[in-house]
Amino acid sequence: MSITKKDIASALVKSMDITHVQALAITHDFFDQIKQTLASGESVKLSSFGNFVIREKSSRPGRNPKTGELVEILARKVVVFKSGLKLKSATQKGE
Repeated sequence: MSITKKDIASALVKSMDITHVQALAITHDFFDQIKQTLASGESVKLSSFGNFVIREKSSRPGRNPKTGELVEILARKVVVFKSGLKLKSATQKGE
């Protein structure tokens, strides 16, 4: 099972006294803020949850799987998530 923004908004509606529209707005704003921060090159640290970090990957040789032709994979930036200790222990316990 996966969780969606709509699921998060529904949980906010149940736990807080707000409408579904307000909860969706809060959810979208939260993820937009994370996206904007990462796009500016900064890390996002969520206490007790984990960190989102931009990592630079250098160019390297690769192979086109269809044709087998050698190609160069260009340098790029990727987002990496490293879970925090509390999240790790919660997932190990199955909470």
